[in-house]
Amino acid sequence: MQAPALLSRHGCQGGTQSFWQHESTAIGLPMRFGVFVPPQATQGRVPVLLYLAGLTCNEETFAIKAGAQAVAARLGVMVVSPDTSPRGVAIPGADADWDFGIAAGFYLDATRDPWRPHWRMESWIVDELPQLLAAHFPADGERLGICGHSMGGHGALTLALRHPGRFRTVSALAPIANPTQVPWGIKAFTGYLGEDRAAWRQHDAVELLRAGGRLPPLLVDQGLDDKFLADQLHPDALESVCRETGQPLTLRRHAGYDHGYYFVSTFIGEHLHHHYSGLA
Repeated sequence: MQAPALLSRHGCQGGTQSFWQHESTAIGLPMRFGVFVPPQATQGRVPVLLYLAGLTCNEETFAIKAGAQAVAARLGVMVVSPDTSPRGVAIPGADADWDFGIAAGFYLDATRDPWRPHWRMESWIVDELPQLLAAHFPADGERLGICGHSMGGHGALTLALRHPGRFRTVSALAPIANPTQVPWGIKAFTGYLGEDRAAWRQHDAVELLRAGGRLPPLLVDQGLDDKFLADQLHPDALESVCRETGQPLTLRRHAGYDHGYYFVSTFIGEHLHHHYSGLA
């Protein structure tokens, strides 16, 4: 596997925060990702947490805004932040809307043209990127967790459900929990997958749990001042289906917190501890 190209490297919390680009076979375009390598990596391979960001974000957003490196350095966890979609391809309208196209890949493999050839985020995240990390970084590919925020929370839940055993730990912050029922999800699924709602259900955490999918014990945090809570996120539907199916879930609701990175930065440390307890 071809080595990725280093874009920048920065000393951080005794380790390094770096940003990379590689020629993705799955996507057929260059893809970028960030990597925080903790100081413990000088002694051997370390567990890995993939963090999937939300709409409008890129590979730098989490690394710059969340402040996760300090906790990751204490625990000895590598944190990887992939970009949120392919870029650099001339698709008409790809950047017309903030919630579809560029920076809005929804962590699935599109089946509808013109998105189908390159919008293959699921294949990149689940297969190609972990192989790249194991080949070129001090990453223990057997100790892999996944977390995400908003659209990325949707991605963390659905990718873990669709690939049982691939991720040993799972968590989410303000995830789009039931995307087949909300405007963001309906728009994305129609554009990427077409009109077949049976195909949509294969990328909806609530529907996948209802159909028998299971996750490791799940941690979810949700701000109660989140302006997207009622119309886009539907944590109550996730809570209900977990109760019905026996899926272990800790869903914490927080007064005074909105949807942004002040919220993420407040609770990401506890998410890192949640993942460390299952990956150490």
